[in-house]
Amino acid sequence: MTKNTLRTAGKAPSPTPAQPLTAEARPVQQQRRRNPPIAGELAAIAQAQQGDGASFEVLYNMHKRRVYSLCLRMLGNVAEAEDLTQEAFLQLHRKIATFRGDSAFSTWLHRMAVNVVLMHLRKKGLPLVSLEETLEPSQEDGPRKDFGARDLTLSGCIDRVTLERAVEELPPGYRMVFVLHDVEGYEHNEIAGMLKCSIGNSKSQLHKARMRLRNLLRQPADGKVQA
Repeated sequence: MTKNTLRTAGKAPSPTPAQPLTAEARPVQQQRRRNPPIAGELAAIAQAQQGDGASFEVLYNMHKRRVYSLCLRMLGNVAEAEDLTQEAFLQLHRKIATFRGDSAFSTWLHRMAVNVVLMHLRKKGLPLVSLEETLEPSQEDGPRKDFGARDLTLSGCIDRVTLERAVEELPPGYRMVFVLHDVEGYEHNEIAGMLKCSIGNSKSQLHKARMRLRNLLRQPADGKVQA
């Protein structure tokens, strides 16, 4: 199967804004409970594992927008997000027979998409996380806090469009950890393994991402113009 085949099987996601994200941290277990199988998904998986192209097309149409949304948030680039969405589904086509149902299919697929994005960034030679970040918050970040704790300031009802735009303005390293932890629900030990950094560094990046988001989200109320 080629990328052209995927594009004809189901139209590639158009460059529309990513699906609304929530600002609450989601533990992996909680996220899995909130991702029950879509109607017809289990049957489509079983048939796709037997090589049925139409069933694979069903799965593609079920999940393409969420995978695209994930890629877009991690990359901040529409063209790259489209290309890597297609690459993620090519990987799925090659590996779907290995899915055993130990986790939700969407969780399994999203992890595959994350790995595709990380491999892409490594090939480009881009640093995934700045290892110069330390556990100590900088002075302007305010008093020291538990970086792994839920950020109550970001847990309220924030305008989703404003939040999406603020996330796009985060530096790549901050954005990566924020999306993986607060949006996709990965634990810090999992993120550390994926990004090849320490758990403490992952926590530090998340803390600084949240602080930066808080500042960005305050700007409209303060009458300041966002950069």
